[in-house]
Amino acid sequence: MRIAVLNIGQESNDFNPLPTTLQDYRSFGLYEGQEMLEKLRGLGEVGGYLEAIEESGLEVETIPIIRGWASAAGRLDDATRLFFEEKIRSGLEAAGRIDGLAIQLHGACAADGMDDVEGAQLALCREILGPDVPIVLSLDHHANVTRQMVENADAVVGHRTQPHQPFETGKIAAGILLRMLQGEVRPTVAMRKLRLLSHQEQFLTSKPPMKTWFDRAREMEQDPRVLQASPFPMQPWLDVAEGGWAVVVTTDGDRELAGRLADELADLAWSMRAEFQKKDAVGVDEAVRRADAMDGLVILSDTGDTVFGGAAGDSNLILESILRQGIEGRALVPMIAPEAVAKLAKAGVGAEVTLPLGGHATGFFEPLTVTGTVRAVGGGVIPVAKHNQLEVDLGQAVIFEVGPVTMLLTELRAVAGNLPEPYRALGVQPEDYQMVVLKTASNFQYFQPIASGVIRVDTKGPGQSDIATLPWQRQPRPVYPLDEIDSWRG
Repeated sequence: MRIAVLNIGQESNDFNPLPTTLQDYRSFGLYEGQEMLEKLRGLGEVGGYLEAIEESGLEVETIPIIRGWASAAGRLDDATRLFFEEKIRSGLEAAGRIDGLAIQLHGACAADGMDDVEGAQLALCREILGPDVPIVLSLDHHANVTRQMVENADAVVGHRTQPHQPFETGKIAAGILLRMLQGEVRPTVAMRKLRLLSHQEQFLTSKPPMKTWFDRAREMEQDPRVLQASPFPMQPWLDVAEGGWAVVVTTDGDRELAGRLADELADLAWSMRAEFQKKDAVGVDEAVRRADAMDGLVILSDTGDTVFGGAAGDSNLILESILRQGIEGRALVPMIAPEAVAKLAKAGVGAEVTLPLGGHATGFFEPLTVTGTVRAVGGGVIPVAKHNQLEVDLGQAVIFEVGPVTMLLTELRAVAGNLPEPYRALGVQPEDYQMVVLKTASNFQYFQPIASGVIRVDTKGPGQSDIATLPWQRQPRPVYPLDEIDSWRG
């Protein structure tokens, strides 16, 4: 049998005005054809798919179409959206006979003038392949699942944990596809859309309330008739006409069961709606003082400037607090600042430079003028561990010391200092520091082996927890918690 594989991922943040371009995809690796399989064996959803095929013992010819993954950011520009549409069309048309398609998307990607990029990509695949070729869709569980997605996929698989395990997701989706192709199962899908949003602070599946919801989905899957029960707590910064949390249940031909279980999961989420709104983050000044008083390397989670949630990485709020309060503990602070990087790199190692930092991208922050010393200039493609690929491109990067703060300034988004490797590539050992600012609200796993604790910081920005004050325009209303309503249905 011949199975085509597509892996395209980007999570859009409508409150970050900077567009996502092809450069953002290239910095993480844009792979076509056999290079896709060679680069991603053992990694991410493509790696999970390949392991499922190998373990099946079946004779399968894999047709790799394209892999393009970009960090979360603003909406795609037109050129990028059209680029992937053309690659999908030309790749599938050139592939010849296809028995099945494993399509691996994020599910929360929007573009200029298009809210549902991935629904359109699925519709294109269905148009090319026809109604009878099985399509199994795997999604990040922060996807915004739409009617167009469900109508064009035969089965839907969501990530099972936060932090995510995309390898497992790819493997499960491939297993369902193989069972379909052998005639063992005939999936039917039920989706329920909830009038519900939530900030990011309760997204970890290791503790309630999210754990309670996801654990019930896993219990449902113990029934052999249930192929997948997938909760989708949509990431909270997507302002689209079909926005909101969702539940998708895929059963083996039992439509009534799929609908009943989807209703149950939706009811369960709704019953915990107030718990999902609980905030753990503390004010900036208090967070910095707490971290300075603790032992070991303390993670300061910059929730409002979560680059892994699509913010631009231009917040200087924690930096300003450290400097204003006269904090003495050594701190690591990352920032995505192309213009500053160019100026500092030109000045050279050892140069003392005064310049404004932050507030250059999104309008949420004011520039902060600082004086510091350039300690290192480097960047480019660096290796990373325990990520979805083996390497990322930082663009040009600079280590800039401002008082007790060691800043990692990068040209490209890359991983925004959320992994230790960018620091180490520029000669900085994170273990030598008192605190490290991470531009994420929940992906602490890369630093946790060397960290002594985590403090969520209540910062403003495109990823802020205070979602009620964001400038919503397209999100269907009413929706909880922006409005007081008594039912998830609508």
